Amino acid sequence: MKKGFNNKKYVEVQSKRIKEKINEFDKLYLEFGGKLFDDYHASRVLPGFEPDSKIKMLLELKDITEIIMCINAKDIERKKIRADYGITYDMEVLRLIDEFTNLGLSVNSVVITLYTGKESSKKFINQLEKRNIKTYVHTPTKGYPTDVDIIVSDEGYGANPYIKTTKKLVVVTAPGPSSGKLATCLSQLYHEYKRGVKAGYAKYETFPVWNLPLKHPVNVAYEAATADLKDVNMIDSFHLEKYGVTAVNYNRDLAVFPVLKAILYKITGENIYYSPTDMGVNMIGFCIDDNDVISSASRQEIIRRYYKALCDYKTGDADEYVYKRIKILMNELEIDPLKERKVIDVARNKSSNEDLPVIAMELSNGKIITGKKTEILSPASSLILNAIKELTKIPDDVDLLSKSVLEPILKLKPLGNHTSNSLNLEEVLIALCICSATNPIVKKALKNLSKLSGLEAHASFMVYNGDLNTLKKLNINLTCDPVFYSNNLFMSE
Repeated sequence: MKKGFNNKKYVEVQSKRIKEKINEFDKLYLEFGGKLFDDYHASRVLPGFEPDSKIKMLLELKDITEIIMCINAKDIERKKIRADYGITYDMEVLRLIDEFTNLGLSVNSVVITLYTGKESSKKFINQLEKRNIKTYVHTPTKGYPTDVDIIVSDEGYGANPYIKTTKKLVVVTAPGPSSGKLATCLSQLYHEYKRGVKAGYAKYETFPVWNLPLKHPVNVAYEAATADLKDVNMIDSFHLEKYGVTAVNYNRDLAVFPVLKAILYKITGENIYYSPTDMGVNMIGFCIDDNDVISSASRQEIIRRYYKALCDYKTGDADEYVYKRIKILMNELEIDPLKERKVIDVARNKSSNEDLPVIAMELSNGKIITGKKTEILSPASSLILNAIKELTKIPDDVDLLSKSVLEPILKLKPLGNHTSNSLNLEEVLIALCICSATNPIVKKALKNLSKLSGLEAHASFMVYNGDLNTLKKLNINLTCDPVFYSNNLFMSE
């Protein structure tokens, strides 16, 4: 895949910018939006961006950094899921703490925001404390968002416990949006100033990219990704008025800025920022080497978000507003999925001709490989076997895995109470790994799995959790038609 983003430069200039911001204060509270780990959205729309880039940047500052994790009590209560991992937000907090700790980053504590004393939140707090993780609770802030005098008082932010921190940089992060990061930062600023500490606040939000045009595909891809949150990119009117410079921000930051500016003035006694863009430290827009590459990649991401929204609507996981909103964005950029994504027509035509579920994938040389459901294999299993055979130059009539290997595995599936009557991709990959120990051809084919990373694929049906998760692990960019795989109401794979 051709790169359009300079990742090395990004780590260098981003670290430098944050250091500059730290030096303006005794201590800096940095609200970290987006994903610190595994930022695959950024790596898809900015080819060359490494998913762990932000962590690499943070490791440059680890000696002066500690981390506060926030989680909204409402997300605990409703068992909100982080879609890319399929785990709840509270479990994601635990996973992130492990990741930070293993990298040598100091985790100060966890804050349960908007806490109202529900049993599920109490249980999570108990779980954290049993593992010796300092835990704090923040209740809804009295007076917010209209009464600044009460917000910035002992009745407002002062009602929250003070979190003792010792490092120059305090990163405030969370498993997802609306987790209370901003309120936690401001609460800490209130307590710090009462203690005579000149603390600062800044925001590190990757998207939208403030110094790219409003309708640049990278920024439109962000709108598509957050359509369910009803985020809308807008020109930062405060920045334009103050500096005469056009900058891009989004509706929620623009809406809250007048209140935030008043709160910061009340706490610090001075105007630190004159626009939402002022608060940001994001340098990603300065590290783009090839605009055509990232524009093309972003258009593909918008298409992927559109098909995901269609499938979510079909399964009842989203309302029609989401896919209709993304469709409007596609129209604005004159995106035609069928013209820009060849695999769609190939998958649909083969599925229609054979009356079977099919997945099509375009290899880096432009050749399109397909995989269909067979008596033994799921479409994803067939696809990956066919793809690595093609890359290894194994003739089509040669089986990488014989029926004598696969059929015994298939017979075991009912013992596990599976609903599928074919082998999923994970099972097939395990079989390949076992066979590779004695079969050099299989061993050679397995090495080509890495060449599938970043390839585009389309399914004529909705791929379910088992195969979907494995395709994600292979970093294959999959879209699906909003069509159920079968008439079964429950599909585990």
